[in-house]
Amino acid sequence: MRKLSMVALSLVLLLAACAPNFDKQEEIVQEKDNDTKEKAIIPKYKISDKYYRTIMPFEPGEARGAVVNNLNTRYDINELETGLMRLAQNTFETDRYVFKEGQYLDSETVDSWLNRKFTKEQLEQRKMKESENLGLNPVDPGTGDVHERNKQNPVYLAHILEHNYLVKAEGEKETYQLGGVVIGLALNSKHYYQKEQFGDTFETDIPRDVLDREGKLIAQEVVNRLRKEKDLKEVPIVVALFEQKSRSSVVPGNFFAYSTASQGSGNLGGWKEVKEKYVLFPSEDAEKNHRDDWNAFDQFKQGVEEYFPNFNGVIGKGFYVDGQLQELSINIPIQFYGKAEGIGFTQYVTGLVMKDFPDYISVQVSISSVNGQEALIVRKPQQDEPIVHVYH
Repeated sequence: MRKLSMVALSLVLLLAACAPNFDKQEEIVQEKDNDTKEKAIIPKYKISDKYYRTIMPFEPGEARGAVVNNLNTRYDINELETGLMRLAQNTFETDRYVFKEGQYLDSETVDSWLNRKFTKEQLEQRKMKESENLGLNPVDPGTGDVHERNKQNPVYLAHILEHNYLVKAEGEKETYQLGGVVIGLALNSKHYYQKEQFGDTFETDIPRDVLDREGKLIAQEVVNRLRKEKDLKEVPIVVALFEQKSRSSVVPGNFFAYSTASQGSGNLGGWKEVKEKYVLFPSEDAEKNHRDDWNAFDQFKQGVEEYFPNFNGVIGKGFYVDGQLQELSINIPIQFYGKAEGIGFTQYVTGLVMKDFPDYISVQVSISSVNGQEALIVRKPQQDEPIVHVYH
């Protein structure tokens, strides 16, 4: 029988094993942007080599919270953040650099850059100076058919996310300084607009090739502006392009390209393609373009439905890299009439996970009810025994 964790003690032990050990920490001196220094702490413990350590006390980003208003879904918000950290590892190694939220782009700056560019007349109407005309999105001339205007001049840039990476100063054992900046540009795959205030919302699609072209132009302008900052004149700057999904999407968008302005350079080097995407299961995309994975998921889904014949709520989200499925997250919301029933179902689903999915992918199954989380099943690649926890 599969190992099944069913007592509260197991959760305590799991949390104890994963929680940072603050007895193991490194006291450091952090160079600030105003040429001052202050003491800080870096915990030595890391959950995984996939994650960066973070400087304590934690300093929120200068534009904290803006992402919630600028992106379409919670899925895109989460993926923009975690995906940007994942891409950063191509340039900044997790064993050398430590993470810090962006400290150079504040909310006011981000908002001004997300504006449309204004015409001279529009500036006069808004009583703005030309020096304040910082919008990175195209001009809306304001005359002519509203649908044609928005189709020809959509809002490409939805949000700008900044991450900072610190590294030990050369020749100074305990001093950390800014080692690089990573910028995520969230771009719209759909442009939403209104004909009049509080009126109906319309939308127009923005093809990927257009996003690629316009995103790269915006990226270069962002680098030009960042290089004017005293502390950002010399450090490497990585810019990554993220395509966010529509407002109705139940899977996140993905990064599709990134480039680096090397130390002291104002120009982005050759762009590198990022072959990542998320796929919903079941879906037409999955059935058409990932047939083998769709078959495995469908077999698993049928197995669940055999246990509960009237149930058809199994939903999966697959993460692909270079066309290969890496991770599959499955949600099963179901109503139980007793804890024993939930335990029995969890054991049954665990068997399906081990039987239906190839052992080279990571599978996570979350079982929930109206009362909250009921069970979690995690099977890592090449793992003979999954980790199973039943919540009490």
